[in-house]
Parts: sequence; structure tokens; C-alpha cells
Amino acid sequence: MSKQVQEVETIFCHEIGNDYLVVVERDGQRLFRAKLGLSETSAGPRPAKFRLKDGSSEEPRQPDEFVELARRAKRIRISEQTSRTGRQELTEMFGGYQLEDKTKTVRTCRYCASAGRYSPITTDTAIKDDNDWICKDCARQQLERQLSYAGGGEVTGAAKDRLEDLMMEVQDLERIVNLLKGQLDPDLTKFDTISATTDEVDPVRVDSMNLHPGVQNLLEDRFETLLPVQSLAVDHGLLDGDDQMVVSATATGKTLVGEMTGIDRVLEGKGKMLFLVPLVALANQKYEDFQDEYGHLVDVSIRVGASRISDNGNQFDPNADVIVGTYEGIDHALRTGKEMGDIGTVVIDEVHTLKEEERGHRLDGLISRLKYTCEQRAKRREEYEGAQWVYLSATVGNPEQLATALEAKLIEFEERPVPIERHVTFADGQEKVRIENKLVKRAFDTESSKGYRGQTIIFTNSRRRCHEISRKLDYSAAPYHAGLDYRKRKQVERQFGEQELSAVVTTAALAAGVDFPASQVIFDSLAMGIEWLSVQEFHQMLGRAGRPDYHDKGTVYVLVEPDCAYHNSMEMSEDEVAFKLLKGDMESVMTHYDEGAAVEETLANITVGGKAAKALNDRMIGDIPTKHAIGKLLQYDFIDGFEPTPLGRVITRHFLDPGDAFALLDGIRKDAHPYELVADLELRDDDL
Repeated sequence: MSKQVQEVETIFCHEIGNDYLVVVERDGQRLFRAKLGLSETSAGPRPAKFRLKDGSSEEPRQPDEFVELARRAKRIRISEQTSRTGRQELTEMFGGYQLEDKTKTVRTCRYCASAGRYSPITTDTAIKDDNDWICKDCARQQLERQLSYAGGGEVTGAAKDRLEDLMMEVQDLERIVNLLKGQLDPDLTKFDTISATTDEVDPVRVDSMNLHPGVQNLLEDRFETLLPVQSLAVDHGLLDGDDQMVVSATATGKTLVGEMTGIDRVLEGKGKMLFLVPLVALANQKYEDFQDEYGHLVDVSIRVGASRISDNGNQFDPNADVIVGTYEGIDHALRTGKEMGDIGTVVIDEVHTLKEEERGHRLDGLISRLKYTCEQRAKRREEYEGAQWVYLSATVGNPEQLATALEAKLIEFEERPVPIERHVTFADGQEKVRIENKLVKRAFDTESSKGYRGQTIIFTNSRRRCHEISRKLDYSAAPYHAGLDYRKRKQVERQFGEQELSAVVTTAALAAGVDFPASQVIFDSLAMGIEWLSVQEFHQMLGRAGRPDYHDKGTVYVLVEPDCAYHNSMEMSEDEVAFKLLKGDMESVMTHYDEGAAVEETLANITVGGKAAKALNDRMIGDIPTKHAIGKLLQYDFIDGFEPTPLGRVITRHFLDPGDAFALLDGIRKDAHPYELVADLELRDDDL
């Protein structure tokens, strides 16, 4: 021990029971631990026993050896966690040996001290644990233990990193543990704030526009001036017939850009208006909106899929002044050769759908086919000048590139009408509902300065979950998804609009723009079905929070189940996805083609354009290997030259995947049982 005595740097004393744990260090490394016992003498407290500790065993040494160690040490430290009596006893003992100059009481980590480690901490480095303070390393270990208790298993990855960062920021372990128990501490859940911003735009006075009196009077009754994005569109040639792509945040008024020019052109005799959306729910709502707002000026019809809307009895009228439809509804009309007359305006809402795997190529093909149809009609009718195209979106990562590809003038307005606070908290599936209930009640009990109660949209990943959550909320709430009939959806929309509902719980149907004036959006799940949300979809959904005419701000809560995935095909966990979405840049909008999509769109282009199919392919956003696609169509016997065969017409009219269609045909020719055909298709889908 003599060599160790020579090289002692620090002696650290920490009270344990009636004795003291002594840690002897050199260069920050522990040399050994010992137990020290003091007794009262006529000269004051003095070492009575000194035992070296090795695991659970102790080796007795002479008490004078401790005194020699203390004299050799450069510094002596007494733990602040030692009792007041203990600190006085140690200080008096070291003073008796004239060692008071190098003796100091310091704050240390109690876990480290109990484990025989000298770990001094400061106000800047300590983490509060109950009424005590511990070091960062021990705080991480305690948090990991709490995460294990809370989640029933080890929490790793982004969730753990986020919680550790929060703990270091607020220096309080208990607050983080309470967060895991569902306490919504806003300082901890808040991720960031998307500030309200307003670009400086000179507003266009409505009475200065030379619109058809029907539209002019209607707008003058509603507004004195246009909103900024509308003013920009007008200033850049909207009313002169220029094609435009308008990119602006939700609730900034971009929809009126399309309506304004479309209705005006109808009334001026320049052709009907098509207003196209990706989802049936959106088409239903826009149809109702057009009827309410413009029904006294124009005839309005709706086209969804290949049939009428049976719930409200409105038969599709191709001669109507305004046709509201889904992409597939209008595309079906083109593929089946329906004549729609002079088309004066085409508004493509949610044009970022072009990037979606399932719908993207069909929208790309629809735009090409519809442009071709309008151009062919203009060649036949000199008095028809063709269509004006207006594309609308709130979320495009490459607006200049996309506008160029669509041959449209970019109108980009980066405004957020009200600020949005984004929050993240962690909970399992059952705990999420309890938190949602608390958030919904808090919002509904709060009234904005505009006099509106806070209402909530909860996004989840299945219809079943929609019903489950809505049943468990204390305040009135309703599920809303494509599986509900038309009347029920309209009832929910009306009740929400009249503030009779505190919340709606929905799947993807609302994300694309169904108009619910919500102040709060809650993500119960970051998946739709078995697919994680994209950055575009996420921003589209959170953009529903906060409306300038109703609310002072929008609030978004992302409820994350750490290490959770909803299907074994999902490579990432929900916590990893959450921070990817919150931090992610908007993705570029371009259409990508696999073989099936290329064959389907080429067949549709041949059906509509015949020998012009190659030109239709070439003008599309995505790159299509035309020769290969035509080869496949010939191989499948879907075309004969540049004409679809009867089989090809059936395939394209019903939007069948060509590969699936060929597999069905092959099975039929081999007299396969219908069950076998279905099984083969399911297996084929699993292989994709």
C-alpha cells in the first residue's frame, strides 16, 4: 500500500450507516475503496477502524494508515449527501490533523457514492432525482430502467434519444418519468412552433376585377379584397387564361383561385369546369360546396368512379356546367369514350398525389389524356380555345421543377395564417386513448378570441380504431371514414361545423382537404394501413390544425409508441418515423413507373389516343419505357396494332392491373377454380 500512498490524489468520504465509505483515486481512476469508522476521543473524532474493501470482503488495516493517506492526498472531499452530523464529524477529524485547507464539502451523485465512485456534480451537470441530485450517467441508467417499466420492454432508438435530450435540458428525471405516465407537461412535449408568417402582397380589390357579373357580385358580397395567394394568382395572369400551379399552405384560400377562374369562364361561355380531387369524400364535399355557393349560377354534377353517387341520387351529367369528380371518375369517362363537350377549366386539387405509388401514375396519365382530348376538340371546333389548367397543392418539395413539367406558371405563397405548436409524447396503444381524451377535453373547454371552441381531428390507421377511439372519448365525438354511408358522413360534417362534436376520428380521408375547421390535430398513429406516412402526407394532415377565422393558433400532438410497428413489413419503428417526419424536408413530387404502371397507362393512352399514344406517353411527368410497354401489351393480347382488343378495353375500363388481368386470363384458360385464381392473385400481391 506504500506505493499507493505515495500516489494518492483524491480521498472522497461518503456516509454509509454509522460508518464512512472512503474512495481513493489517482488521475480520476479509483485505486481502492475502504470503510472508515470514527470514535470520539479526548482530542475529538479519530479513526477507530479502517478496512480495505474488495467486493463483499474487507481487509482490516491500521487506522493510522488512513491518516497517512489523508496527509499524502492532494485534496479531501466530503459528500454533500452526508448528514450534517457526519459532515461535522469528518471536518473536525481532518481539522485535528491540520488538513482543513484541503478538505471541502462537495455535491456528488448519490448512486455513484453508494457504488464507491467519486462523482462530483455541479448545478450545470446535475440531474434532479426526487429531492436529490445525480450525475448524467446515473440519470441515463435510471431513465432506462423507467423506460423498461413503462413500456414492458427496452425502449431504444429515437424515443430514448429524445427523452435523454429532454432530461438533460430540464435536468429533472421525475418530469421525464411523469411524461411516460401520460402527464402532458407542455415544456417537455413541445417539439417546435411553426410561426405564423405573412408575405407582403398588395391585395387585389374585388371591385377592380372585370369578372362576369354573376361571379363579380358574389365575390363583392363576400370580400373587399382577395387574400394574398389569390391576389398573386390574379396579378400573374389567372384571369387571362394562364395555366398556373398554386402552392400555398392549408387555409390560405388557394381553392378559390380555381373556382374564381373556372366559374367565370363557364359564365363567359368558354367551356365547362372540371374540379378534380383524389378521394370520394372530397368530391362529395366539393359537390355540396359548389351547389351551395354557385348552384344559382351554374349546373353542377359529380363523377365518382364508374357510377353515380347512389346515396344522394345525383346522376352524372356530362353536359353540366361544373363537374366535380375524382381523378378515376373522369379518367373512366375518357377511357370509355364519353363526350364531355367544351372544357374551359381543369382544376387539379392535391396535385402532389402525382408522387403516390398507387394513384400517382393514374393522375399523370389522366392529365395527359385530358389535355389531348381538349386539344383534339379545339382542332375540330375553331370557336373552342381549349382549357385553362390550375393545379393546387399545399405540399410540394420541388415546386419549380413540377410547374415546369406541367407547363404551368408557379404561384408560390409561403404563408402560415396562424402559428402551429407541434408536440411529441410517448405512450402505448391503450395509454394513447387516455391522453387523446385529455387533449380533446382541454381543447373543447377552451374558447378562442374569435369565439370558437377548440375541436380536434384524430388521425389513426384503421376504420376499426376510428370507432374504438370515438367511443372512449368523454365528449361527443364521431368516426369519419370512407366506410360510412354518404348521409352519415354529411351528418358528421354538419355536426362538426356547428360545434356539436368535440372531435372526429378519421383515417386518410380527411388528410387531403375535407374542410373541418379544427384547432387541434392528434396523430394516434403515424401509419395509414400498413404504410408509414410520407413527409407530404404528414404535413398535409398537421396543416388541418388552426384556421385564421376561427382560432388563435393550431396545436398538433404526435403520440408515439416506442419501438412499435404495425406490420412486419415496416422497417422503421414509430419513434424513428416520428422524428424523421418532424425534421424531414418536403419530398419532391415526381411520378415513378414500374412495369405494371407503365403498361396500364400506355394501354389507357392507346384506348384514348390510338397512334398518338407515344406522344401522350412522352408528355407525361414520369418516364415510361414505351417500346417495352407496347411489347407487353402485344404479348398479353391487350392491343392489336394501336387499337385495344376487346380484352384490352375491359382491362382499361375497370382499371385492372395488367399483370393481375393476365394472371386471371391465364387461369381461366386453364379452367382453374375461382378460389385458386383468388389465391394466386393474393400470393402474387405478397410477392410484389
